[in-house]
Amino acid sequence: MTPPAMDGGATAHTALGDLAGLRQDGIAVFRGVPYALPPTGERRFLPPQPPRPWPGLRPATEHGPIAPQGPSRLRLAMGDYARPQDEDCLTLTIWTPAPDAKRRPVLVFLHGGAYLSGAGSLEWYDGGRLAREGDLVVVGVNYRLGALGYLRREGVSPGNLGLLDQQAALAWVRDHIAAFGGDPGGVTLAGQSAGASSIAFLLMEPAARPLFRRAIMQSAGLGRPPFTAERAERIAAQILAELGIDGDRADAPARLRELPPAAFVAAQAKVARANARFADMTPPFQPVIGRFDSAKAFIAETAPAFAGRELMIGATREEMHAFFAADPAMDDPDPAAVAERFAALAGDAGRIELYRQRRPGGTLRDLLADLVTDSVFLLPSLDLAEAVAERGRRVWAYQFDWAPAGSRFKACHCIELPFVFGTLGAWPGAQMLAGGDPAQMAALSAAVRRAWIAFIRDGDPAHETMPWPAYDRAGRQVMRFADVIGPVGDPAGAAWRPRPYA
Repeated sequence: MTPPAMDGGATAHTALGDLAGLRQDGIAVFRGVPYALPPTGERRFLPPQPPRPWPGLRPATEHGPIAPQGPSRLRLAMGDYARPQDEDCLTLTIWTPAPDAKRRPVLVFLHGGAYLSGAGSLEWYDGGRLAREGDLVVVGVNYRLGALGYLRREGVSPGNLGLLDQQAALAWVRDHIAAFGGDPGGVTLAGQSAGASSIAFLLMEPAARPLFRRAIMQSAGLGRPPFTAERAERIAAQILAELGIDGDRADAPARLRELPPAAFVAAQAKVARANARFADMTPPFQPVIGRFDSAKAFIAETAPAFAGRELMIGATREEMHAFFAADPAMDDPDPAAVAERFAALAGDAGRIELYRQRRPGGTLRDLLADLVTDSVFLLPSLDLAEAVAERGRRVWAYQFDWAPAGSRFKACHCIELPFVFGTLGAWPGAQMLAGGDPAQMAALSAAVRRAWIAFIRDGDPAHETMPWPAYDRAGRQVMRFADVIGPVGDPAGAAWRPRPYA
């Protein structure tokens, strides 16, 4: 990737104090901006606390640490990254054309990573290009992950701390983004994977709902409902056992505060392996909302929470192929285990024949990946789109179908991200992009960016060269991004596919 051109410095004057950023390729960038106090020491396992004002001019030219984490499950497809890690991670990266009095639309992005990995400050999610092309303010969020962000244990940790971090970041944007030339009343909240699911969870919090106007949900795993308190407590008991701490003892909270972050990362990796099930990618931590016993119930209650908001939602055609292609055990899966998953997710093991017809010559791994893609990502997203549309809100659905010819990863989870941000050069180790035609990829990225920018600015991704009809049950029109871009009716056959996901 060509390093950005440095154009000097930039200063933002916030109510908390002044920030000294950089100018790169005509965009002002502010890094490591604190939106809460460091959740360290006595603040470990507490909700985020408001940041304190600072004297003088605070440097904002370097990224802060990312949340403590292990390696990504998708590093074979996406490539890897190495960044300093620390609990003092509650920071933002802000890109703006100018920190002036103009009121620009604001995009706040929540990264994915199964609540275990990732960071909004990675170059993958550099918002400079979107800010420049769309005259936007773009904000990337770092939030707590894994046990430090989502452990739920009575008397130890309330759970949902990573979700509360996201809410605190949105509240910071409401209070301070005007200092960066942004409109606090014009916030679009976007997220991918766990970040997209977090949008639905945030809508369950009345205090979070007024903090954004529009939503973009990319590859939300809505087929997995939020954890119940009972399930989260079982996971917490396993974590504490790995750490050698009796959670019922009065000194348990104090002992947990003394452990290094690396101990939690190691313990959660062991617990994830212990709970792993065939073709089930449910992470060991998720937000806890105890009143839902199924994904269908969660979707039904999420839909009315979109009142007053526009929604853009979609998935990639082959979300799960990145997970399964990276697992040698899935090269030749046990047919009996495959049949069991079809029976559980499609309601009938015989449904595999419908998937064979849709993918002639597909391997068992391919068919199983298609099934899990449908059950976890695609069909639940379309069900939410339909439910929101039926309540009179405007919804646009998409499916990202592009992949390099012959790629074993196909149009997999995360493949749309470099196209959305226009950061193809920041993904040199991404095997999911290997073999793609650079000119075609650049043109496709330009088309995606224009649609995303139009939605962020106007609440409608359609424009004069890209008609994109709103989604409804009658037409099921979905924008397909591939070698040919255009709306198609029910491209994945969603109308006939069963929805037994729980």
